[in-house]
Amino acid sequence: MVDILPLSSYPSYINLLPSIQTCNITNLPENYFLKYYLYHALTWPQLSFVAVMRPKNGYRHNKKLSGAGVGGEEYPKVVGYVLAKMEEEPVDGVPHGHITSLSVMRTHRRLGIAERLMRMSQRAMAESHRAHYVSLHVRVSNTAALRLYRDTLGFEVEKVESKYYADGEDAYAMRMDLKNMWVDWSEPDDDGQKESKKEGGEKKSGDGGDDDNQDEGDEVGSLGKKEDGKEKEKMVRVKVGRGLGVGDLVERNESVKSS
Repeated sequence: MVDILPLSSYPSYINLLPSIQTCNITNLPENYFLKYYLYHALTWPQLSFVAVMRPKNGYRHNKKLSGAGVGGEEYPKVVGYVLAKMEEEPVDGVPHGHITSLSVMRTHRRLGIAERLMRMSQRAMAESHRAHYVSLHVRVSNTAALRLYRDTLGFEVEKVESKYYADGEDAYAMRMDLKNMWVDWSEPDDDGQKESKKEGGEKKSGDGGDDDNQDEGDEVGSLGKKEDGKEKEKMVRVKVGRGLGVGDLVERNESVKSS
């Protein structure tokens, strides 16, 4: 069983960084210092994910491993990762994310792990940072990666960057729009409120709820508003005698001070 986990989620999977670096060195010619992985994990903790093999018998407690894991637990085996970030100073002035590195061990390829890693990172960019799009670079000779990015995920080639890699190979600069993944926070969170809004009106009395006891009349005044050159008095509705079973509403003139 392969689990996809946020890199910096509890209990501190950030300790898997050396294993992630090993996965990178094993599969890719573009390698990074360990502090570069740490920089991603601490600056954009929501965007990077790691694929780990869940042990058949669960995670065992091992006293010899104390210090290597939380409470001496054995860490899972890393079989893939995606390292992602937000562009700090975008040239076009549009907030967008960037895939720094993606890799899956050869023993676990063709299982959809790379696609899952990418989709989770993209959604995190859109929901956490409201990224307009995500960009990446890929070698022109990497046909497997091109099939994933272009055919499966829907990336488009923006341009070809000549001699982008250290060995002189060209790179495709690709991007994918993320605005369709944005979360619309304008809608209320309460399902009941959403339902009543969709129905196009407020709840009607007589349906057995607490709202039956509420007055559905118009607002009574507001402080600071003027009408016909005179300051409108502030009227407040107050429930009186509720404990005695009297639920009538009365109006009290708040502008009149008690003597």
